[in-house]
Amino acid sequence: MNKAKTRVSDYILYIILSVLTVLFLSPIFIVLMNSFKGKFFISDAPFALPNSDTFAGLSNYTSGITKIGFVSAFGMSLFITVCSVAAIVLFTSMTAWYITRVKTKFNSLLFYVFVFSMIVPFQMVMFTMTKVANVLSIDNPIGIILIYLGFGSGLSVFLFSGFVKSIPLEIEEAVMIDGCNPAQSFFKVVLPILKPIAITVAILNVMWVWNDYLLPLLVIGTEYRTIPIAIQYLKGGYGSIDMGAMMAMLVLAIIPIVVFYLTCQKYIIEGVVAGAVKG
Repeated sequence: MNKAKTRVSDYILYIILSVLTVLFLSPIFIVLMNSFKGKFFISDAPFALPNSDTFAGLSNYTSGITKIGFVSAFGMSLFITVCSVAAIVLFTSMTAWYITRVKTKFNSLLFYVFVFSMIVPFQMVMFTMTKVANVLSIDNPIGIILIYLGFGSGLSVFLFSGFVKSIPLEIEEAVMIDGCNPAQSFFKVVLPILKPIAITVAILNVMWVWNDYLLPLLVIGTEYRTIPIAIQYLKGGYGSIDMGAMMAMLVLAIIPIVVFYLTCQKYIIEGVVAGAVKG
């Protein structure tokens, strides 16, 4: 009887998960499907499959790439994302290691400041941040990397700190006895052990930075176009939108992040659980 109940519950869970999977994947499928339709047919039948009358081939892709300067926007997004995420992973891992290993009241307070920053709404600071960025002349691609480092530090330090607590202190003491200084101990021993949580932090921040529209618009404006900003230029006058090209550009924008996610997904659960629970 118990086995029968277990089997029924497994079937119900499987059905629920299948329905959720379809719901989550359907928007991506709709965007991909419409990217091959002519722009005049998307609004009339957005859920219909392309046919001989509505199929536009790759014209939406070639048109979108030309209109928005996709190659330069892709390069700008790639530069900002890679540099921002690399800075977040490196500096927040060092910070988390220090405030976890060095027990002082200041470090404890600093940890809670990082945690508190996670709950501060971006809307509360965005106008002040924009003004400060202009005054400090960091309203450029290099400056926005520093801003991303600041906004991404809260969650990253929290996850790294939980993982560092799970690392036996004896390992670091052993390498210190062998002659390593603190910097060598971190980069040669601690950082390799932090690989699962580091990849998790990288994935979370890559998805955020790559898809972010508001922060680049406020800080660097339209002079340095990232992909989300460039796609907005497919809107014409009087509310007209080249829907075909927009759908095609959305597909091209999604592909890199999906590939990166699928490549590193095996580390996500391991890193999040270890960073949030251990210690």
